[in-house]
Amino acid sequence: MDGPLHERIASDLRRRIVSGELPVGAAVPSESQLCEEWSASRGPVRQALAALRAEGLVDGGRGKPPVVRSQAISQPFETFLSFSRWARGMGRTPGQRTLEIARRPASPEASDALGLDEGEPVVQLLRLRLLDGLPTMIERTTFVWPVGRLLFDHDCDSGSVFAYLSSQGVDLSVARHVIDAITADDTDAALLKISPGAPLLRERRRTLSATGEPVEYSDDRYRPDIVSFTIENSQQAHPALLRSSNRHEPPHSRRDDPPTPASAG
Repeated sequence: MDGPLHERIASDLRRRIVSGELPVGAAVPSESQLCEEWSASRGPVRQALAALRAEGLVDGGRGKPPVVRSQAISQPFETFLSFSRWARGMGRTPGQRTLEIARRPASPEASDALGLDEGEPVVQLLRLRLLDGLPTMIERTTFVWPVGRLLFDHDCDSGSVFAYLSSQGVDLSVARHVIDAITADDTDAALLKISPGAPLLRERRRTLSATGEPVEYSDDRYRPDIVSFTIENSQQAHPALLRSSNRHEPPHSRRDDPPTPASAG
């Protein structure tokens, strides 16, 4: 892995925590042990541990030895839209199974979110997202027709849909999210291998161009025993939306920050 030494140290510790090599409650290697392991000074080691504390993965500091607090791996907003990129970034294997892609008249909800007249043609995509082969999230996405039609020439099981759309010149500059709870319907339950009525975390997302033109609207439903969300803020920075992997108002009202250009799917 390339990058600054403190990032490499933090990434390796995240991998060990997620894999269970360092389970919840286990002691994290001491600063001196990490310095020896990485042939590093204390500066990068302390930066790495501070990053893990900020993410809620470890406790400790100020004289207390660090211990693993959680196996939930957080993701910065800049890569929040990309399930694939998020999963790979924490050493997990993303997957997807395209269940349906079709041109249809826009539903009332999609019409409202995308600023369309009801019944205008859109492209609807239904995918099951996997994490290490485990059904994790159902993705129901509606694209405006000029964008969605590009997907008929794309293998949606090959990886990030939005990365492909970005490569085709589609402007995906702004994302706004609403997160709430919902119960699994029969389709959700069958696909996610859970019981009907089980609780799910729902993320409704609206993606816009830099000029504010709607591009897509998505209703994504996650198993809460696998994924959770966190809002992190401080007096120095805008709130950051974090998605975490657990091994333990309308969609346009949430927040308005630019993701990376090829960041969803």
